[in-house]
Amino acid sequence: MDHAPDDAKEKETWTPAQAARLLNVSTTTLRRYEQLELIPDVARKGAGRRTYTRTHMEAFSALRALLEAYGISAAYAAMRRIREKKILEALWDTNRQQADIHQERQRVAEMMELIGQADFAKYGGRRISDRMTIREAAEIAGVNASAIRHWEKEGLIFPAREAHNGYRIFGPRELRRIVVISSLRRTVYFIDHMKKLLDDLDTHNAAAAEKSFAIALEKLNRQLLLQHRAIAAVLRYIDGAGLGEDSQTKVFEH
Repeated sequence: MDHAPDDAKEKETWTPAQAARLLNVSTTTLRRYEQLELIPDVARKGAGRRTYTRTHMEAFSALRALLEAYGISAAYAAMRRIREKKILEALWDTNRQQADIHQERQRVAEMMELIGQADFAKYGGRRISDRMTIREAAEIAGVNASAIRHWEKEGLIFPAREAHNGYRIFGPRELRRIVVISSLRRTVYFIDHMKKLLDDLDTHNAAAAEKSFAIALEKLNRQLLLQHRAIAAVLRYIDGAGLGEDSQTKVFEH
């Protein structure tokens, strides 16, 4: 529900069952949102029955939109800050998430330039050695060594080993794999899909690799749209509840 649906324009209150039906969730889910203090306090009527107002419905809509666009942790944090009237903090948090997705898109675009490079001799202005330690590979790729070890366990990278001490050795091929994984791990969700993309890069199957990158960009574009819709829902909630009129924030001018 983006905001109050057409068939509920004249309503001012909703029972939990009515609200759950309009929001396409269970009444248990709505109660959980209350218990987690993600929405304004809910008034009780006869026999302790809960009644939701238009403000609650806008809050639920904002929360559902944030969950789809930003995930549980960010959505819950934003809604709690709004409840506490820390409006600007909530908006800055969501803005930071949008900056993150912009950075992801830039990294995906950079990876697309690697598709046609048979000789991965330089990255980030640094020349790539044939015998890098895990620390050196992690530093160049901009990731933690622990992440590289995890991807090795997942069967995504295959570093050689020093014969006398068993230390990992990384060359251009493995570094490129690390860079691609780190750039696409949020958009290429399944390990099997990532393995195929990496194999396509190794065999210079440019057409297949480009398709994977196109899908990654499509997912990022969809997430961007969801984020903007979520922000619109959040602003409706803030505006409708009068929270933006707080003297410390002055988010809206009427």
